[in-house]
Amino acid sequence: MSQLVIRLIINAIALWVAARVVPGIHADTSVETLSVVAVIFGVVNAFIRPVLKLLTWPLRIITLGLFTFVINALMLWLTSAIAQRLGCEFSVDGFIAALLGSLVISAVSVVLSIFLRERHGH
Repeated sequence: MSQLVIRLIINAIALWVAARVVPGIHADTSVETLSVVAVIFGVVNAFIRPVLKLLTWPLRIITLGLFTFVINALMLWLTSAIAQRLGCEFSVDGFIAALLGSLVISAVSVVLSIFLRERHGH
């Protein structure tokens, strides 16, 4: 499978987990909705996140990288806003939910990436 498809599947699973365990993240957990939201999340992270990281590098240095959590939360929050505009049932109720959700998504993504890498012998 292509790396892009694998990354989208990992994002969809991570978003599903976040919607299940984080109060304030609501999603229609159908494959279609999660797939669309995973694509939105991937595009936001591919294009907007690098710009924000560049613009906020002084804050990331001063906070020893902790400001990256804020950037991740903002990316999830933006994903929610775009998804809602497109008619997807995915919402994040505020910054705290976005912050907790981004932590869950990061953790699930890391675990799944490690598992897939070990399984495929990379």
